[in-house]
Parts: sequence; C-alpha cells; structure tokens
Amino acid sequence: MARRHRVVEASPAAVWAVLADGSRYADWVVGTSSSHPVRGQWPEVGAALEYEVRLGPLTLTNETVVRHREEGTLLELEAKAGPLGTARISLQLRPWGENTLVTVDEHPLHGAAGALHNFGVEAVIQLRHRPMLARLARVCAAEQADPDHSGHPRTGARFGGSGEAHA
Repeated sequence: MARRHRVVEASPAAVWAVLADGSRYADWVVGTSSSHPVRGQWPEVGAALEYEVRLGPLTLTNETVVRHREEGTLLELEAKAGPLGTARISLQLRPWGENTLVTVDEHPLHGAAGALHNFGVEAVIQLRHRPMLARLARVCAAEQADPDHSGHPRTGARFGGSGEAHA
C-alpha cells in the first residue's frame, strides 16, 4: 500500500472542513480540474462527487464515493478511474500539537491498476501523494487566512488545479 504522511499547520477541525467540502476536492487532489457533488450529502457514506481530469485536449469525467468515515478523523473514498479501475483512498487525521498529522493510504481495488498492482504502481501513487498533501496544506493555510473566502472563488485553478504537480 502506498502510504504517506504530512504535518499540516492547521487544526484537525480545519483540515476536516476542507475534506468535508466536496466542491473543494479539485483544490487538493492532484490531477483534477473541477469537482462537484452529484449524490448524497458529502462526506456522508454513499455520497459521491464527480470530477474532471484533463490530459491535453482530452477531458475524462470520473466519480469518487465515500465508503467509510469517522467524523473529523477518517475519510475513506473509492475513486473510479474509468478503464484503470478503482482505488481505495484513506485519509486519517490526528492532532499533532496544534497541527494535524494527515496520513494518506491508497491502493488499487479493481480494474487494470488492481490487476497490475506492483512496486511500480506503488511508486507512481507515492509520487502523487507528496504534491497532493502539499496542496491540502496550502488549501488549509489559505482557509485559515481567508475563512470567509472573500479573496478568490474556490476553484482548482486557485491552488494549482490544472493538474500540474507541486512538490
């Protein structure tokens, strides 16, 4: 399983508030260009959001579903990636002094990625986690600096949502 952690300079409640807002998914998930809830009340179990991935002129639409959650501490998602299959993504939050230790644990479940799951797939997932956690930290910092969102609209572009990876 690909697992990575990062200390985010925000309280667990502040980090959870970002994770619990389905419209913010594209702000912190690497590769997504937009997101919006499509079913249920995010992040309730069974709720889903739709997101877009842009690869040059190609736009792919996929879905992420909440499979398990523990309010304020754990969010487990199933991300659907078309022919590549699905992946389980677990985000765990723990108080770390005044900050939050965020641990992301991801592995393929079904489809091609699951069938071909090996060290190479793990390495690619790890490469994605580093910028994803960095983006989550930036979103949380921006949220603390501008809690009423008076500065800019919340879009993936504000936080590098065009799909580029930030380290």
